[in-house]
Amino acid sequence: MPHYILQNAYYHLKLNPVVSTWSLRGPRPNAPLIRDAHLGVTTFRGRKKRRSLALWKDCTVSGPETVASPHGELRQLVLRSGPDRNGLQYLVEFALPEQHPLFLWRVRIEHGGKVPVRIGDIDLLKVGRRSPPNGDAGSRNQVLGDLRPYPQRGDLAFFSNGWQSWSHTGAYGELDRFHRTRLGFFAKPMWQNAGTPHPRQSGHFASDMFAVLGDRAYRTAILAGFLSQQYHFGSLEARFDPFSATLRMWANGDDVRLDPGASMETDWACIHFLHLDSPDPLGPYLDAVARQNPGPRMPEVGGEPSIPAGWCSWYHYFQDISEPIIRSNLQAAAEQRPGLPLEFIQIDDGFQTRVGDWFSFTEAFPAGPAPLAEAILAEGFTPGIWLAPFIVDRRSKLYADHPEWLLKNRWGCPVNAGFVWDRFTAALDLTHPDALAYACRAVHTAAHEWGFPYLKLDFLYAAALKGRYRDPTRTRAQVLRAGLEALSEAAGGETALLGCGCPLGSALGLFEAMRIDADVAPNWKPKMFGTHFFFEAETNFPAARNALQNTLTRTALHRRWWVNDPDCLLLRPDSELTLPEVQTLATAIALTGGSLLLSDDLSRLPPERLRIAQTLLPLIGECPEVLDWFDSPTPTRLQLDLEGPAGRWHLLALFNWRDEPAALDLNLGDFYLDTQRAYHAREFWSGALYRLEGGGQRFEAVPPHGCVLLASRAITSGAQYLGSDLHVSQGLEVIDFQRGQDSVSLDLERPGKAEGSVDLYLPQRPVSAALDETSIPWHEIAPDCYRFALKFDQRAHLHIHLEAAAS
Repeated sequence: MPHYILQNAYYHLKLNPVVSTWSLRGPRPNAPLIRDAHLGVTTFRGRKKRRSLALWKDCTVSGPETVASPHGELRQLVLRSGPDRNGLQYLVEFALPEQHPLFLWRVRIEHGGKVPVRIGDIDLLKVGRRSPPNGDAGSRNQVLGDLRPYPQRGDLAFFSNGWQSWSHTGAYGELDRFHRTRLGFFAKPMWQNAGTPHPRQSGHFASDMFAVLGDRAYRTAILAGFLSQQYHFGSLEARFDPFSATLRMWANGDDVRLDPGASMETDWACIHFLHLDSPDPLGPYLDAVARQNPGPRMPEVGGEPSIPAGWCSWYHYFQDISEPIIRSNLQAAAEQRPGLPLEFIQIDDGFQTRVGDWFSFTEAFPAGPAPLAEAILAEGFTPGIWLAPFIVDRRSKLYADHPEWLLKNRWGCPVNAGFVWDRFTAALDLTHPDALAYACRAVHTAAHEWGFPYLKLDFLYAAALKGRYRDPTRTRAQVLRAGLEALSEAAGGETALLGCGCPLGSALGLFEAMRIDADVAPNWKPKMFGTHFFFEAETNFPAARNALQNTLTRTALHRRWWVNDPDCLLLRPDSELTLPEVQTLATAIALTGGSLLLSDDLSRLPPERLRIAQTLLPLIGECPEVLDWFDSPTPTRLQLDLEGPAGRWHLLALFNWRDEPAALDLNLGDFYLDTQRAYHAREFWSGALYRLEGGGQRFEAVPPHGCVLLASRAITSGAQYLGSDLHVSQGLEVIDFQRGQDSVSLDLERPGKAEGSVDLYLPQRPVSAALDETSIPWHEIAPDCYRFALKFDQRAHLHIHLEAAAS
């Protein structure tokens, strides 16, 4: 039986039916390599389990042929095999896009037998060598092909993506241990996909939807993932040992029943070979996912998606809210709007009597939330409200009245949906038509009867828990996807949806915005019942530290899959967060480009804390480069390149994640900067000026969990804008910049009344400075660098007259 070849400008694919494997390599000698990878399917017939890696038995291969796709033209080979002893026939499509550096493949199973068969894992990739037992390189070493990010082995690492919004995402070195929760059945249903392993041993890792296996020394890597999770949740598992690396990638079949005459197919699987130091290294994969799942975008302003900014009741009041509390904050938001232009006011959990009882309200909301929607709209804000349509409080009337709507475990009891609100919860079985209809009615009512065009839908993972569904022929991913599509339809096209606690792959194309991290909290490390003990190591638990983790590691999803929601910025001085920790939250939220939500009592915020939020608006909205996303457990370096009337500049952020003060070194070579040039740099939080050149700059005694945020500009011969304390970008506040022979003029724009200073480099000393024709003071803060004090309303013109240039 011959080999079959498929290739484009990026990859060379070889199918080898003789040994039932496929191989993939790049065009360059030092490119990553996958050799002799296997496919496989686990099936059950009665109690008998069968795992087969021989899908290629008696196969036929057709092609190559050219087919259309969301990714342009694909060159495709199609393998057909079977039937096997269960009557299952297999069809595997292998495809290479003509225009993109991707390899795509998927499996289809058709049941031509007479007896139902249950489908377990569907292996899309299984490759790598298993270590010799007891260090003996003898015949017991089982070969499953070869996996090499680089021809020689250097320093292997693995980037793992968590299952849902709150699940930890980040990089691991080959000797690290995978993050696991110690809270067992209290938390596992919430944070962990039931079909993905959670290893204990060092060097053993897992991931959901996609992962990157790479070499930190040689800087090359292999991304493996799925383009969607409409049909199955996709899982990945890697093992590192001194001899080799192995990688397995599979679709969770969930032991669903495949009836005679029925068929099942996986989502497209994808491989992308990448260089770790390339700008936007995950871009080709993330863009492919976006093409595969086109969907809604936030309303556009000037041709770009509008990134929302607003207020949420949760992190100050939690469930202890009332109509007067909402109205008080609405009034404060309206009064502060000239300088703090928020767009929406969101009522969070606490208005309903119980989670699940969406149509009965607490005494604090005697008329329900509808009157508040009218009041919010009347003040010029967009009304938003929180719902958790798939999870059920066991004390609710819904739980008591409709046990048939609940998802059951194998013993016929309601499944455990996690320990929430200080009690265990249950979940709706969305394959029960009445249960799904009830969830949709709650969403439709909130959007169209109560008057909320912005809905935060939370705890969505509850629709995809392991259990015995009323319809046993649908995978958990199919159940969740159908439920989310039904909610989207119930909400209507004019309603913006924010997802939260949601498995990411199943929500693609349906949500305008998505929470991408764990809940923030008014404390840095996790705590419960007033103590950090035992909870401190939990990486998915509410905490500022945990929220920042995924804010940074999932930055690249922003404006590709949806608008990223990094959760709330907590500003109040009476929380457990220090000022440097608040500044770190603000820096990460601002530079990663996602939405901004405040969640303090707006009427009580002191001016200096309110000013932090004011400097973040308007939102930058751009996506930065996270430079050490693959090298650090929590990234420490960000770079965001910006351009405006004052020229081009770079925002550089360094973070100190230690629990004690630390010196942070900024090396120009660690950023996308020209190491042969010198740069002016202004630190936003302190206002200090630096000159970066040669080896860079050391910042001494950065506070615990603090950061350094620099606006860096290459030094030129003329006058330069260096930055300000008016806006976190230190440049977007400038709408015009003119240099004359003996003068400099600039126009500034900020919401409302602005007060602060701007810094400029001037090769000639200033003689006078006028803001809208009123003289203003200045002083020299470094050689040829001057700080000008400003106070204006919305817009101002600054004109500086300089000494005559020397002839």
